[in-house]
Amino acid sequence: MTSPARLSVEDLVGPPERAGASISPDGDRIAFLAPWKNRLNVWVQDLGRDGGADGEPRCVTADEVRSVTSFEWTHDPRWLIYAQDSGGDENHHLFRVDLTDPEAPAVDLTPYPGARVLSHEQPHGRPGTVLLQINHREVTEMDLAELDIATGELTVLAENPGQVMDWLLTPDQEPHALTLNDGGDIVLSRWNAGDPVEIAVFPGSDHPLGMFPFELAADGGGVWLGSWAGGDRLLLARVDLTTGAETLVDEHPELELDGMRRGVEQIGSPLIRSPRDGALLGVRYLGEKQVIRPLTPRFAAVLEALEALSDGTIGRLSCDQDEQRWVVGFDHDREPSATWLYDHATGESRLLFRPYPHLDPAALAPMTPVTIPARDGLALPSFLTLPVGVEPSRLPLVLLVHGGPWYRDSWGFNEAVQLLANRGYAVLQVNFRGSVGYGKAHMQAAIGEFAGAMHDDLIDAVDWAVAQGYADPDRVAIFGGSYGGYATLVAVTLTPDVFAAAIDYVGISDLENFMRTVPVFARKQLTNNFHHYIGDPDVPEHVADIRARSPIHHVDEIRTPLMVAQGANDVRVVRAESDNLVAALRDRGVDVEYLVKDDEGHGFLNPENQIDFYRRADHFLARHLTGSSDVAC
Repeated sequence: MTSPARLSVEDLVGPPERAGASISPDGDRIAFLAPWKNRLNVWVQDLGRDGGADGEPRCVTADEVRSVTSFEWTHDPRWLIYAQDSGGDENHHLFRVDLTDPEAPAVDLTPYPGARVLSHEQPHGRPGTVLLQINHREVTEMDLAELDIATGELTVLAENPGQVMDWLLTPDQEPHALTLNDGGDIVLSRWNAGDPVEIAVFPGSDHPLGMFPFELAADGGGVWLGSWAGGDRLLLARVDLTTGAETLVDEHPELELDGMRRGVEQIGSPLIRSPRDGALLGVRYLGEKQVIRPLTPRFAAVLEALEALSDGTIGRLSCDQDEQRWVVGFDHDREPSATWLYDHATGESRLLFRPYPHLDPAALAPMTPVTIPARDGLALPSFLTLPVGVEPSRLPLVLLVHGGPWYRDSWGFNEAVQLLANRGYAVLQVNFRGSVGYGKAHMQAAIGEFAGAMHDDLIDAVDWAVAQGYADPDRVAIFGGSYGGYATLVAVTLTPDVFAAAIDYVGISDLENFMRTVPVFARKQLTNNFHHYIGDPDVPEHVADIRARSPIHHVDEIRTPLMVAQGANDVRVVRAESDNLVAALRDRGVDVEYLVKDDEGHGFLNPENQIDFYRRADHFLARHLTGSSDVAC
């Protein structure tokens, strides 16, 4: 068997040549992300009516400090808008780009010190405006406001008195809100000038992160939302905003609506909607791979043509106002986001770009779905990636743990997985209990099980890989970010002998401190997630158990070689979570590798920081799993 050539860290985690394309409302241009001065920025390129490029692309954002990660066309193709924070502090402001004035700098439409745009959307029927959830009036509360894109005028439509989790606005400009009642249930109300009128109530424990999706229906008289409808699978329902009656809109016979995962990752709605009037065209579900169910005959024909372009699954998708010209990026385990242009009027299509054209898909490792039984019989949907050209027997293994924990791993390109596989490691990703998308019972099996059965699931997965012959039990590492970082620290305190190395990336070490330092405006939402699953640190009876499940109180047990990485500006898992852990270990004389980036937050964004982190992780794992220091890039 022949192993593929060694790839450099830059090959896999460096900035893409192009990514994230979408088409303008008039179908005449595409916008995409591409590097400018080593930062991703937004570029625009004209399209010929034959679908070919017409002229050179031009950079329209020119941010030299921090990469731009997303953008939107407005209803008027003169404008683009995008959100940007400062150094990872998540105080996102909304910026406007005027494509008719190439020399004009981007304009900050929300220039309020310390303010954060939590979400923004362009409502159908009100072109030229953006609805914002923003805390410029009071930093602890997210109000509903309307922004005029051309003038920058901001109008507060409803003030948040403290309990509102989410807002929507009907076509007659009537605000509606989701709030939490005293029992933690989610209440949908007509806001009624601050005197709410209850419409419907949903069990808060069923929606630990809120409701995904939660979108005004195209007719303006209802809301589309993710509902359990008394069962175990999340499906798409409509709630009438007058009567509160809930009706089924769509469901898959086996799979769950891909709402919560997409909400956590902030990669857009599972609903595919017409840019013209907001009508529902299709719905995304997720099992081993994504399934899109078309809801109109026309979109069914479009979908059939699009899916014929790749054996990947449809990721980013956009079309012009007439739903004729489509730009689609495909998720694939070995070919990241190849992006195509398709014209439904002519049936013609062409490849626009591959983000990483230097990567040979044949040299990358396939991601294989596997199901692992937990010790109590719970099925753990997982993904196993084995290195190419290597006998899959007694390999060094990296257990890669996702965040959340209300998230899930899914099939597709993952730069960390491919880097590890290229180095000869087997990679195992486990959707342990608490992961979303596998039913309510699977999610709620994590209640009370932080540092308990959730950890057992990971150990059971390692034991499975060893029993199957894939993994060498003496060469197993654990690597995780956010909750995955917490799981890593739990692993090296509870079961240090299982792991030969561990990497904690922006992970929680102290659950009590973590919950107390969550941004004030977000603390009310802890009720149905961390408080429900672990306990409330403001309830004295809960504190001892919370501390028992916190790795900071068990550092004396750590003897596994450990690497810790942290963003100095992280507002979700504050720097103290890592500083205190590292200090405690160093006080014991334990050597821990510590990487802090002063210009990053909850995860590293800028290319040089990502490259540095993965280079160090590469070297660290080579040293402890293979005994090698040869990590030449």
